[in-house]
Formats: sequence, structure tokens, C-alpha cells
Amino acid sequence: MYAIIDIETTGGSARLEKITEIAIYQHDGKKITGEYCTLVNPERTIPYYITNLTGITNEMVEDAPKFYEIARNIVEITEGRIIVAHNARFDYSFLREEFKSLGYNYRRKVIDTHSLSRKMFPGYRSYSLGNICSALGIKIENRHRAAGDALATVRLFELCLEKDRELNGISSELLKNTRLAKLNPLLDIRKLEQIPEEPGIYYFYDEKGNVIYVGKSNNIFERVSSHLSNNTSGRAMKMRDEIADISWELTGSELIALIRESIEIKSLQPLYNRAQRRLNNRWGICHGIDDKGYIVFSINRVKESRPFLATFNSKESVKTALERLIEKYSLCQKLAGMYETEGACFHYQLGICRGACCGKESPQEYNRRASKAMDEFIFTPGNYFIIDRGRNDNERSVVKIVRGRFAGYGYFDINCVGFGLEAIHECIKETDDNSEIISIIKSYLNHNRVEKIVQF
Repeated sequence: MYAIIDIETTGGSARLEKITEIAIYQHDGKKITGEYCTLVNPERTIPYYITNLTGITNEMVEDAPKFYEIARNIVEITEGRIIVAHNARFDYSFLREEFKSLGYNYRRKVIDTHSLSRKMFPGYRSYSLGNICSALGIKIENRHRAAGDALATVRLFELCLEKDRELNGISSELLKNTRLAKLNPLLDIRKLEQIPEEPGIYYFYDEKGNVIYVGKSNNIFERVSSHLSNNTSGRAMKMRDEIADISWELTGSELIALIRESIEIKSLQPLYNRAQRRLNNRWGICHGIDDKGYIVFSINRVKESRPFLATFNSKESVKTALERLIEKYSLCQKLAGMYETEGACFHYQLGICRGACCGKESPQEYNRRASKAMDEFIFTPGNYFIIDRGRNDNERSVVKIVRGRFAGYGYFDINCVGFGLEAIHECIKETDDNSEIISIIKSYLNHNRVEKIVQF
């Protein structure tokens, strides 16, 4: 039993945009058995480019029902049915977000006709709804309207079913969930239905209770399901067969999930987190003060027991970075860890080094330049909190940065913020400085928005 769906929206982000039209066709695997179609008042203005694409105007939805007024209908129409849609993740994510705003956890099994048609009809250049329907002779009436696209998806789905029966007979397992038979017999299948579709980290355990893999995702349920369905590589299938138990931890924020994943992998060293465990293959720059008061640098293999200014994939990359700093800031080769000698460095003999290596330049003068060199590895110098979504509406997550370095993370109740920044400071779980986490934070902020950044 299926519910074949198409929706139109005010934009592409399920978190930020709203549904403007929905069409649902109930299907028994042979024919349509029921239908439901309505415009939806998104309670916001429809952008011009969306109107230009769909033909749905603000005037058309002005008197249409709001989503909360049709929510019960959608639940009843899709109850006990598998959602079928083209690029199903898009439609399903919007439904999930709309219901989430109403405090309802809407969950259905999903089939994507984009992936299904690619499997049943290989060799076409494009599997977008318009192109694959054109290639298979399916006419789409009212393109980019919910009913028209949903009816086209119905026909595409029926062709996929026909092709499957032609290839595999009536006993085909194409649309059945056969992955369960391949899982470790000790894995409690009932637990899979409890996994949330929220951001967080997850753990896989073997039969002895050892953690064999730690991962993170914006949708834990989706990611775990993909692991359990993985047939693409021998290593992935081997891990799947060993999974005897699963646990998870909600983080609310994807940034916290990334940080937690990094910390847990380094702490637990899971067998199947091979790429993240390759610490001994990385090199980093350490810094300190020698007995004469000069800032010194050294090149070392990455170990979590000591802080690093920066880490690199090879020793040569570290040397290249230090050579650039030596030239830019007139640093001493010896104090920068690039020239071993009891006396003056080679650059001093050439008249390039200012003599910190042999006491000709004072620590104060030299350290001013060395500190500027260190600042190049600091992520936005200063003290501040990175504040983002929490695990519920009354909570926010926070990452603490002190002098440009990662200092910890935590959660705070927004109702306590009236007590000032002290309430945020108190919620922080202090963590050792970790250059990899700073890289994670840099990358995340370069590609994602957070709620706010607050200096202190």
C-alpha cells in the first residue's frame, strides 16, 4: 500500500520554507485507490521566482487552509502506507518539518522513484522527473504543480513495478525490506524504529560490547539505515555484519555533533573509524618558551597528549609552513625547529637572522614577531561563544573559544540567559585544545550559518 506524493513549496530548505500545495494518490500496487489535493497557505509571501516556476500566486493561497488544518488528513491518508515520491527526501523532509512544528513526529517508510527508475531503467543521461518521464513516454500535465507531478510519479512508479515483475517475477523483493535478514542476529530490530531523525552522534557495538564505529549525522535514523543497507564495499558489509547493538546521542547542532564525533573517535579508537584514527600519520607544529624566554617551535607527530598550533598530513607540509613563517617574520631557523645547532643558525651567518639564537636579539623583540606568526594559526583571535540550535526549543548549544582556541562546549537554557554570560560560562564542558576541532569549526562556519556569535 502506497501514498504517492508531490509537494510545491516557497523554496528549497525544509527548515526555512513552507508547503504551498500537496497532492497524494493512494495506490495498491496496481491502481490509484484514492486521492487528495489542496493548496496550502504557507503563511508567508511566495517569492516571485517560485510563482514564475509553479504558477502558484499569493492570491491563490490566501484563502487556502493552513498546514495545521490539513495535518490530520495527511496522517490518515498516509497511515500504514509507504511514501513514494520523486527525489523523496525533498518532499518527506518538508512533511517532517511541518509536522515537527506542530509537535508531532511524522514518520513513514519511503521509496524514491528517482533511485528506483535509475535501477530499473539504466543508461539514461538524466533521471529528473521531467527528463525520465519524457524518455519513457510519460506525459506530464501541469508540470511543477503538485497534482500533475504526482500523477506523473504514479505512472513512473507503475512502470518500475511492471519492469521489476518482468525481470524478477511476482515474487520480487524489490520493494520489500530485505536488509533485516542480513543483519547480526543479536541486533534488536525494534531498536531501529526508536532512532530519531535528528542531529547527533551514534555508536555501533560488536557482540562483546566494544565500540567499533562512531559517526555523526544531521539525521541519525537516515545515516544508520544507510549503514545497515550498505552493500557497496566489503569493509562496509563486514562492519554491518558485526553490529550487535546501537546507541545514539542527540546534539541539536550539527557543529556539536562534529565536535563530539572527533572527541569520541580519538578517545575510543574504534576499529572501523580508520581514516580518523590515523593520528600517527599526521604532523604538527608545537610551541613553547625556552629557558632564555624565547618562543620556540618544534615539529612533532600528532598526539593528543600535547597541544598543536596546526596539524598537517605530512612532515614536508609542516616544514613548508614554517619556512614561510621564517621568511615572513624574520624568525630564527634554530628557534623555529628547522636547524639543529649548538650555536647560531645558518641564517645568522648569512645576515638574515637577527641573532635570537645567540643572544644578539632580546626575547621581547623576537617574541613580538613570533607571536604574530602564531596568530596565523589562531582561528579568529579573541574570546567568544558560538551559539546554535539545542536539543529542544528551550535550549541552545554553545562552543567556547578562548584566545582563538577551542575551550569546550555545552548547552544552556535560554530562560537562564537573563543572568548574563555567567550562565553560559557555567554550562561549558571544558575540553583540551584540539587543533583538529578548530579545523572542524573553521570549515563549519565557512559553509553554515549559526544563530549568533557572542564576544566575552
